Amino acid sequence: MSYFIEEFYYGNIEPQECTTELKPKVMKCLNELAQKEKHLFDTLNDEDKELFNDYVDTYISFLSICNADSFIAGFKIGARFTYDTFVERKDNCND
Repeated sequence: MSYFIEEFYYGNIEPQECTTELKPKVMKCLNELAQKEKHLFDTLNDEDKELFNDYVDTYISFLSICNADSFIAGFKIGARFTYDTFVERKDNCND
């Protein structure tokens, strides 16, 4: 078995960590979100804070499902590229 596949199987490779070009943008956005959350949270009463926390938890669940779906779709596309690269179809013309 491939070392990469085995490491991925055991959870030692995090796909989210593989993209480094977005880190500055992600960190900037995360900082903005934290500042706005703090400002909003400071202005809410206790009941609204509870509602806000429930909203955030539900939204995080939603994003988790969407991220998993995107990951699966991307993985399938990558597998199709790999398959198409190594499996020659009979209807292809050889140049």
